Amino acid sequence: MLASEIMTREVKTIGPEATIDEAIAMLLSTRVSGMPVVDAGGRLVGVVSEGDFLHRAEIGAARRKPRWIEFLLGPGDIAESYVLSHGRKVCEVMTRDVATVEESAPLTEIVEIMEKRRVKRLPVVSGEHLVGIITRADLLRALSAAFAAKPAPTPAECTDKAILDRLMAELKAQGFASPRTLDVAVDHGVVTLKGEIFDERQRQALVVAAENIGGVTKVVDQLVWIEPFSGMTIGKIE
Repeated sequence: MLASEIMTREVKTIGPEATIDEAIAMLLSTRVSGMPVVDAGGRLVGVVSEGDFLHRAEIGAARRKPRWIEFLLGPGDIAESYVLSHGRKVCEVMTRDVATVEESAPLTEIVEIMEKRRVKRLPVVSGEHLVGIITRADLLRALSAAFAAKPAPTPAECTDKAILDRLMAELKAQGFASPRTLDVAVDHGVVTLKGEIFDERQRQALVVAAENIGGVTKVVDQLVWIEPFSGMTIGKIE
């Protein structure tokens, strides 16, 4: 899945010369937490968000570092903080170092950037021009569509043998549990998991793997956890 397939194309934007109160009014009226800043030519120049207004002087939240730290950092850092807390225009408080993606970016790249940069939205650009935006809500809509598009299993896929074969193939491919320590049985769509695990987290992963096989109606967990250091046998932890 690519950025062009999930992005929102009609993007609410604001100009860099807009005032702070205009930006706040737009964020409140559109019920978004941030928006791209574009110039008159449609070029992306920054992003302004709720976080840019947390430390404003008007509400007594301007941030100052201890004097000795300001002395070490120099006047530039003090000046920068002053602009963020007292600036009157969007261009004075917006984030300029904006992470972006092209329309051809795959979903894996989009999620990776969002996690790495800790951002809730990614502008989509063509060259320097904004063409869309991807938010976490867009990712949720893509996930919902993927669930809805998942085809129902065929009768041949619902046989006990087919279910068992697909489950064992999945376990082999993922590698979080060795099939040699497991005893998996399928009876009329009911999967019974028996055997030994050496990390309690394996239990949930095995159950999830079984639940995701088409044709499975129920998963019975009879796995036994063996604590690897002491060799103590422990049943399911509720």
